[in-house]
Amino acid sequence: MDISVVIPVKDEEDNIVSLALELGTVMEREFSDWECIWVDDGSSDGTLGLLEKLSAQNPRHRFISFERNAGQSAALWAGLAEARAPIIATIDGDGQNDPADIPALFRKVQSEGADMANGYRANRQDNFKRKISSLIGNGVRTWLTGKSVRDVGCSTRVFRRQCLESAPRFAGMHRFLPTLAAMQGFKLTETAVNHRPRVKGLSKYSVKNRLWVSLLDLFGVMWLKKRAFSFKIKAKSR
Repeated sequence: MDISVVIPVKDEEDNIVSLALELGTVMEREFSDWECIWVDDGSSDGTLGLLEKLSAQNPRHRFISFERNAGQSAALWAGLAEARAPIIATIDGDGQNDPADIPALFRKVQSEGADMANGYRANRQDNFKRKISSLIGNGVRTWLTGKSVRDVGCSTRVFRRQCLESAPRFAGMHRFLPTLAAMQGFKLTETAVNHRPRVKGLSKYSVKNRLWVSLLDLFGVMWLKKRAFSFKIKAKSR
């Protein structure tokens, strides 16, 4: 299998059908063998029913449904465990990330030697408050943990599964994937990607529900980076 796409969703019944159709058009054109793993993070709307119908109609689409909300980091881990391909792509389920960006990021990993190819939103389609909070968040993360990529919060990325498999597991780790990959010696690259306005559904994130927990996670990542070790083997017995 060429690539597995992992999409965490929480109460996104208005976006699933259109996103699945759009994704399918791109993937069928660009890849001979692919799959999409949808992870329902404890939705309370009709998300699960739509995923059940989608999976029954098209076996390339599979799903996992959590009994209760566990968070985006847990959803990514569950999707990785279920994925069959050595290369993983991620996008959000709200329709703001463009599936058409996946092939170019995939080529950077497959052909150009990168381990993780990150998108950055050159023209963000969010309100002023979210743009400012993201700008500040990216700046603070870079200042305290070191430069990895310019837009850590962009969910459009493609990476070798080892990048996530070997990362420490904690709630909120999805906000630091490039930093955690760089800490482990993986090669990062980035490119501009399309970002679209949300036209259906409601955002699950706000400054209030992200600020303090993000700061706590940030200090945890700083500790991990400070205490991280690396080595190169000179020789060993057979």
